[in-house]
Amino acid sequence: MVQSIMWGYARVSSSGQNPARQWEALSAYGIDERHIKTDEQSGKDFNRREFLSLVGTESSAPAMRAGDCLVVMSLDRLGRNYEEIRKWWQFITGDLYCDIVVLDMPLLDTRERSDSLDKKFIADLVLQILSYVSEKERNSIRERQAQGIALALAEGKPYGRPRVVIPDNFTEIVERWQSGDITAVSAMKTLGMSRSMFYNRVKSAEMNKL
Repeated sequence: MVQSIMWGYARVSSSGQNPARQWEALSAYGIDERHIKTDEQSGKDFNRREFLSLVGTESSAPAMRAGDCLVVMSLDRLGRNYEEIRKWWQFITGDLYCDIVVLDMPLLDTRERSDSLDKKFIADLVLQILSYVSEKERNSIRERQAQGIALALAEGKPYGRPRVVIPDNFTEIVERWQSGDITAVSAMKTLGMSRSMFYNRVKSAEMNKL
């Protein structure tokens, strides 16, 4: 008989975030580090490489087998889209015959099966509420960002990255650098520009002359 595997799944929204806290929680729960999958991607949908390796795709078999268990630290690490969470939850538990455990929400533990209709109803209700709250929060953030941009435009304020102001003496300093009077480092310091900005502006100026 094949022994069931407990899989851990961690997710951060970008490569700049650290999933260490999730790994620690999953490891402390007893999950072998070989069975912990991590995605660095937004939770707005489930088109994520490591997640799909667990549940499978049209062209690949799922790593999880009937009887296995998927553990996440919190529901929002699984995803932030209400409808998608519901769909994949049903697929994992109903189609793959696997269990799901949400560590910070004991009610969301499908291993605690019972013939009690009340318990099943409560677990389903909690999942729906938490999924809805996660998606509502994501939509609210997007709406606030749109409102901020609209307000800035209405007040004539700039938004996004500030535009780089080219110093009035840019051409003069560049010509001195090109003639060998000063070094590139000295030119950058005089103009208050970084190395990449300096060379990008020089290249742009030369292209405009063509």
